[in-house]
Amino acid sequence: MNLATIFASAFVLGLSGAMMPGSLLVVNISETSRRGLAGGVLAVTGHALLELLVVVGFAFGLGDILARRPVAGTIGLAGSAMLAWMAFGIIRTAWHGGAAIPAVDGHRPSPDNGGSRPRSGPESATARARMGSLAAGGFATISNPYWTLWWATIGATSVGLALQRGLAASGAFYLGHICSDFAWYLLVSLIIVTGRKLISDRVYRGVLLVCGGFLVALAVYFASAGIAMISG
Repeated sequence: MNLATIFASAFVLGLSGAMMPGSLLVVNISETSRRGLAGGVLAVTGHALLELLVVVGFAFGLGDILARRPVAGTIGLAGSAMLAWMAFGIIRTAWHGGAAIPAVDGHRPSPDNGGSRPRSGPESATARARMGSLAAGGFATISNPYWTLWWATIGATSVGLALQRGLAASGAFYLGHICSDFAWYLLVSLIIVTGRKLISDRVYRGVLLVCGGFLVALAVYFASAGIAMISG
């Protein structure tokens, strides 16, 4: 199997997983709505960085650790708490009217604080927004116990076969896999950005409330799954 074939097979395999609704999709929609196209791209980048660490970790025996159900279950419980925290922030912002449709460049103006506190410069605010989107993508990824199980089974097998053909082959697998994620979520972000002018702030806040509610449901689901994995 040559590098092009490995890349193509990894792309198709990754796309089949990326198109399934999950916490990363919700976070991608939320970050794109709040911070524009850059927010969605950065959320997926946070996801991509975690998966890079996983692929590198497989060379050092990480697959054996992730395959243990107590490990996956513990990750699921911790991730459930993180999802619940993220959902609280999204719902609170939308419920109290602190959310508004971003400008075309993806940035929202800071509220006037009446001079009571010093305002952060635009560069520092942009940096915080970028780090927030990166972290959100990473949290959404690691909070999903089935992401852990996927890499412990299908991912471990795929990377293992690629490693037998050398580092270039494992690199081709990773690139193919992550390109599928970027292709799908970039499409979702573009749809949101393009249609942003068609919705009002009220509808936009409603979308955020729905996203927050879905994260709550996922948090409950991941918690129950994590408990089942630990007790099973």
